[in-house]
Amino acid sequence: MAIAVVVLLFVLAPLFGSGSRGAGPAGLAGETAPIIALHDDRGAAVSLETYRNNVVLMNLWATWCPPCREELPDLQRLFAMDARKGLVVIGVDEGESPQRAGAFAQALGLHFPIWIDPEQSYGRAYDALGFPTTVIVGRNGKIVRGYDGALTFDEMRAAVTPLLARE
Repeated sequence: MAIAVVVLLFVLAPLFGSGSRGAGPAGLAGETAPIIALHDDRGAAVSLETYRNNVVLMNLWATWCPPCREELPDLQRLFAMDARKGLVVIGVDEGESPQRAGAFAQALGLHFPIWIDPEQSYGRAYDALGFPTTVIVGRNGKIVRGYDGALTFDEMRAAVTPLLARE
């Protein structure tokens, strides 16, 4: 039995580990944010490169995720408050159709960009352990912080406010 457990751990460990960077998106701080070509919920090509010189809060989510549903209205509120200060909020739907993601975003009254990631490329690139996952990218294109799990509005504000104040 003990041998079976050890073998199982060796087999499953690579699926849940994230290499030398540490577990989850928090281990990515200081790295350049990956640029992955995607499309938005309307079919237009999108890229993180477009938002260089802005603070970007990228949130990975799915329509079936209850914590995502709870968190997204706070992301909209943050976006509405701080967009003029250089904050860009991007919602990245992981693995669903543009129609489903777009209808979901519309039902929640979201007005920030909704990107579609059918292959969950950002989820892998950011070592997402689940949904929601949030990554903060500084004006220089480097990852400042990463979070697995839902954030409160106050946690979101605390993460981006110092970055918005910097010139």
